[in-house]
Amino acid sequence: MAATSYLTPTQRYVAGALFGLALNQAHFHQTHPLGLSTDDFPSDSERTPSKLEVSDDPSLWVHEHHALLRPVFKYLDIDPAAWSGLEETAVSTSVSRHVGPLLRLLSEESGDDYSERSDKELALSGAVDAMVLSMESNSESLTSRREKLREYEHQCREKFSTSDAEPNSEKIDMQLDTKEEAGTPFHDCEEPDQGSIHSNIDESPIEEVMMLSYPRKVAVLYELLCACLSDLGENNKKHGRRRKGYDARHRVSLRLLATWLDIKWSKMEGIETIVASSAMAFIKEQESSKEETLSKENKGDRWKKGCIIGAAALTGGTLMAITGAAGAGLSGTKMARRVGGVDEFEFKVIGENHNQGLLAVEIMISGFVFEDEDFIRPWEGVNDNLERYALQWESKNLYALSTAIRDWLTSRIAGALMKRGAMLTVLHSLLTALAWPVTLLAATEFIDSTWTIAIDRSDKAGKLLAEVLLGGLQGNRPVTLVGYSLGARVIFKCLECLAETKNSAELVERVVLLGAPIAIRDENWETVRKMVAGRFINAYSSNDWMLGIAFRASLLSQGLAGIQPVDIPGIQNVNVTDHIEGHSSYFWATQQVIDELQLDSYYPVFT
Repeated sequence: MAATSYLTPTQRYVAGALFGLALNQAHFHQTHPLGLSTDDFPSDSERTPSKLEVSDDPSLWVHEHHALLRPVFKYLDIDPAAWSGLEETAVSTSVSRHVGPLLRLLSEESGDDYSERSDKELALSGAVDAMVLSMESNSESLTSRREKLREYEHQCREKFSTSDAEPNSEKIDMQLDTKEEAGTPFHDCEEPDQGSIHSNIDESPIEEVMMLSYPRKVAVLYELLCACLSDLGENNKKHGRRRKGYDARHRVSLRLLATWLDIKWSKMEGIETIVASSAMAFIKEQESSKEETLSKENKGDRWKKGCIIGAAALTGGTLMAITGAAGAGLSGTKMARRVGGVDEFEFKVIGENHNQGLLAVEIMISGFVFEDEDFIRPWEGVNDNLERYALQWESKNLYALSTAIRDWLTSRIAGALMKRGAMLTVLHSLLTALAWPVTLLAATEFIDSTWTIAIDRSDKAGKLLAEVLLGGLQGNRPVTLVGYSLGARVIFKCLECLAETKNSAELVERVVLLGAPIAIRDENWETVRKMVAGRFINAYSSNDWMLGIAFRASLLSQGLAGIQPVDIPGIQNVNVTDHIEGHSSYFWATQQVIDELQLDSYYPVFT
């Protein structure tokens, strides 16, 4: 690899050190409050004591047991004698004291081939910029997305003969016992005055990063990505990593490192696409070649000729595993027979980003639907550079439940409660475990049977989703899971099933639960959180009384994630009450909420 590298040996060493720090910091943020770094916990004996050795804690992401770091060192051609020292630096409690000096070292120039390396860096950064421009030009315009969103909202409102929401002017400001200050979207952040979905975390780059040229930053991220995708060291039985491909923990670490380097994530996505496209071109060339085999020397010569391709040749086998099962893998997943009590489980393609060499996948799951289009339409306007799919599941039972709820909304007792503005009072009674009026209990009994069936099917669909991910049908690429209503429950149960395996957080990069019918104190949220490498968001609406009524039988005093925050470190609670008039609002408000969550941002931002 060294012969085709953009970086000097010292720069490769520094890149490995920075990546180790980012990897450990990303692991730290799984289970510690957002907005903080390891610098804020100098005496945390459980995770980062001052004299912790990597060999003492195999649960660390930088540990050899996970095979996340040493193959990167090997690919970067770093002397093995230095590996243990780099690992010890990675688990240091003084992240801020290391990053600055490392960035300063990275900016230094040396070597007789400086001019040649500079030209290669410039060519690479130019190719990345061109790729990003191409991706942006192919994406749907904001105006078009808004028009589609307005049209769908109008259709949805017509679909409901009555709304499950009270008009904004009649909302009752109930002070529920949620342990959160009003207007605080990030429940576990230390700054309680952020006020909106947008975070006010200082994102200004640290001083040393200003010394680095843009081409150098791109070169570092490019080579680290290639290293993450390489096969080197994978045959070592001591390593605990089971699958080749793009590990979600690697992608989260690169996301943090890009933030440290003050590089927009869209640039990193451009790098990903270039690496994947280069590898696929290499594979295609191999397949079309008339020669049965080619010598390693000849292969190396060909790659050296292309300054953009660079070290991607070494990642060809891994990238084939990533992209080979990509589009056809998920879009071809359709149940031919009943499995585990589930009659329907099928992935639908969304958008144009398929078979384009994208290295990340997004699966979106609706859970409150009246017809087939409701599985897809809420997600069509989401504009990101991911290969996206909607999961259509158990439509028959979901239609029955949604219809039962709509019928109840049109009932006389529901109309009277809404007219009196009493629904939020009912919700408050639910959360505080007060007894409900007998007449109200009787009026909602006919929802219970369909709700019970839908809950059972969502739990089973979650298990099927876990099997799909474990089977690599998404192409062994990091997955983002987003779902509302019972779709959010499918995701949660999927994560529970993953927690029963030894796959840790290698599969799922990010999770967003919207209006989730999941009990808070009756589920193992800590374990589920550890299955997600990056951000885990619980978006809730404190006035979603319809969700409370539907879930009341099993909720009791256990709390409900869809209407209040989950007090678990590492889970980012976002109050979306201002966007959600009622549970049915998730049909059309989901896109706006996702936009404002800024999922491509790494929180917290290290400065």
